[in-house]
Amino acid sequence: MAHRILIIDDEESIRDAFMLALASMPDCDVLPAADGAEGIRLIEEQRPDLVFLDLHMPGLTGMDVVRHVLPEDPSLPIYVVTAFHQEFMQELRAARDAGLHFELACKPLGAEQIRSITRAILGGGEIQVTEGSKR
Repeated sequence: MAHRILIIDDEESIRDAFMLALASMPDCDVLPAADGAEGIRLIEEQRPDLVFLDLHMPGLTGMDVVRHVLPEDPSLPIYVVTAFHQEFMQELRAARDAGLHFELACKPLGAEQIRSITRAILGGGEIQVTEGSKR
């Protein structure tokens, strides 16, 4: 059975980059979502195995999605991927302090970093942290 990977980002080029990076991985179905509301709907309908989530989006932010989804499914692996982590650090800490578990990765992520995170979460490898990414 294929693993479902959900990419939630308002920038089409970012969604396309993730889809391209993951296209070479066997047994992975990549689901794109253009905003937080669509992402929540796909999480509820498709039950993905891994979510890559942009933090800064119009409408529902990445943290809105985290706060909505994780209380219902606390084991869902979510990687919040953003270039704006410093300005949201207080909000990120508050969410963690409230018991919400997610990982933080800083944009830009390269294709190999995306695949490395995916392999580590879905089985078959360890996350290799390089400059520009955090675990």
